[in-house]
Amino acid sequence: MTPPPVPSADHALAAQLATEAGELLVALRERVGGAQPWALGDAGDAAAHRLLVERFAELRPDDAVLSEEGVLDPARLLSPRVWIVDPLDGTREFSEVPRVDWAVHVALVVDGLVAAGAVALPAQGITLASLPAPVLPPAVEGPPRIEASRSRPAAEAELIAEVLGAKLLPLGSAGAKAMAVVQGDADIYAHSGGQYEWDSAAPVAVAQAAGLWCSRLDGSPLVYNRPDPYLPDLLICRPELAEPILTALH
Repeated sequence: MTPPPVPSADHALAAQLATEAGELLVALRERVGGAQPWALGDAGDAAAHRLLVERFAELRPDDAVLSEEGVLDPARLLSPRVWIVDPLDGTREFSEVPRVDWAVHVALVVDGLVAAGAVALPAQGITLASLPAPVLPPAVEGPPRIEASRSRPAAEAELIAEVLGAKLLPLGSAGAKAMAVVQGDADIYAHSGGQYEWDSAAPVAVAQAAGLWCSRLDGSPLVYNRPDPYLPDLLICRPELAEPILTALH
């Protein structure tokens, strides 16, 4: 499904706010990095959420916002434009100083489809956005590389690895995994077992802009701003791998 066109200012705003929230989190981590991990994680979630909500109220007051750390407001279902954000994707990784595999997600959804977005990797000093679109590096020789959870790889990822002779690469947050594919450090990110719209909206915006395949694990489109934001599975991969992966899964 083709993302709806939106003004370039929306793409720029996604990158700006993801970067701002990331800078706030880096500063917070440096200031209170010696705190108990749970306290640092809670502080990061709250501070980044507050920044993003305040900035949207200032800069896009007519748009709705769906945040992992916010209250599910049914009024968003009546809005054609909804910003879906994960203020701190990978709270555990953020709290385990000095890990770098955590992210900030900011995406704009228009009529159910991601239209713009950005993923900041603040501890790496990187923000990847839908405009300008990232340039996908050439494929590398050797077996495909699949990003997977460090502690509990998805059964589908293990099946893909078995069928395609692929190698599992453990990494932290969803955004970090997806951006590893965008940056050419991996070829596949396959997830199942529970995610929400804020986990995938921004990564999908950036991955689609780079020319990657993005879908549910059954190949169906990813649709956002639904009454229930639970969106448990995701496939992001190099386009040439989509058909063999979907065949392996079904």
